[in-house]
Amino acid sequence: MLILPAIDLRNGKCVNLVQGRADEETIFSDQPVEMAKRWQAEGAEYLHLVDLDGAFQGAAENLHIVKKIAETIHIPIQLGGGIRTMERLTEVLDCGVTRAILGTAALKNPRFVEAACTKYNPRIAVGIDAQDGMVATEGWLNVSEKPAVAFAQEMEALGVQTIIYTDIKSDGMLKGPNVETTRTIAEAVSIDVIASGGVTSIGDIERLKAIGACGAIVGRALYTGALDLKAAIAAAR
Repeated sequence: MLILPAIDLRNGKCVNLVQGRADEETIFSDQPVEMAKRWQAEGAEYLHLVDLDGAFQGAAENLHIVKKIAETIHIPIQLGGGIRTMERLTEVLDCGVTRAILGTAALKNPRFVEAACTKYNPRIAVGIDAQDGMVATEGWLNVSEKPAVAFAQEMEALGVQTIIYTDIKSDGMLKGPNVETTRTIAEAVSIDVIASGGVTSIGDIERLKAIGACGAIVGRALYTGALDLKAAIAAAR
């Protein structure tokens, strides 16, 4: 199982939100490129980036930083946030991103997902952010009537090979992930499922590994020192 340190970008800085709320922001660094170099130096094999400005406003305000990160480190990176057109998707992948994560657009425009997979698979992932089992969109501002499990199965049928599943209520809370809902998603599909939201301890990683998650995204716990990246990677292996 992979451990993917998260770098959430907002206004050019490395931040963390609690349950995705823009008014619950902690700024951890104003040097996101240096943060990427740090995680690579500590053994990270893949980085998870989120363009929060893109997620909330649909504007690619941080792509120049993403490009700089891609040019500076040698490990792969995935990016989500505001990728809602083929033009933006191409722009993201052309700036050095290994895998692009589709979220809101995947729910609203399945044909876009199908076209993206046809052109770029396996460089396409779908982010499923759920609250009480229902998919949320627009940077988690709106909760749809689409069950997360059904959505995951629909995305698999369209050719998606990787899902990033985030339990919104767990995100940024440092209280552990929602292992059971993640298990439900993992058992409902045969493609890779990466867990996100609330991963705080070695025990969390061991539980996610046991249910078959292929990766775990870790954010706030790394930045606060609650979890050591090298220890997390060792547990995941």
